[in-house]
Amino acid sequence: MSAIRLLVLGAVKQHGRAHGYQVRNDLEYWGAHEWSHAKPGSIYHALKQMAKQGLLHAYEVAPSTVGGPPRVEYELTDLGTEEYFTLLREALTTYDQKMDVLSAGIGFIVDLPREEAAELLRRRVRALDEWRAAVTEYYTPEGGPGQLGHIGEIMHLWVHSADAGKEWTLGLIERIEGGAYVFAGEGEPFVGVLAEGQENPFATGRPERAAPTESVESGD
Repeated sequence: MSAIRLLVLGAVKQHGRAHGYQVRNDLEYWGAHEWSHAKPGSIYHALKQMAKQGLLHAYEVAPSTVGGPPRVEYELTDLGTEEYFTLLREALTTYDQKMDVLSAGIGFIVDLPREEAAELLRRRVRALDEWRAAVTEYYTPEGGPGQLGHIGEIMHLWVHSADAGKEWTLGLIERIEGGAYVFAGEGEPFVGVLAEGQENPFATGRPERAAPTESVESGD
């Protein structure tokens, strides 16, 4: 599973309708360009591809303020909403997701009901336990990585990562069940997107107001 699809669908969903520059700006605001492959070219490409796949509806709106063809705004279709929640649940449940996928899932976890979010994370814990039990049938962490030569360091890394992942996940479950954050159906959620025209303090040094036009998006 690629994080970029979940990130882009989730960013569009938070706005209702969003153009590529807004999606890019939001993902940079979250630091996603540092911990995932959510680079500008990948974002615009994902938007166009998912529009072709029927996951997003593309609307041509007023011409860009910097000139050029009308820019495009995107909105989730019913199919796109279904895909978004499928990817979100998978990101939170699967124990061996890459860190960028899990991070994307955590970024959108409040789109789920609180009870479901906690249950998905409990499934992740169970999967981590099952994986660890299978591995430790032939590798004993207490024996130290040296028991398999330097190759043992690989298993030591993975078992240590599983233990750390379980500890972190249990802590998040505890916080969620303790009432932290605003989940779906509970009221106004935390606003994690930038308003139109709001300066992004984490922008990657691109010229101010140089929003991509449709001609730029078409080239990605």
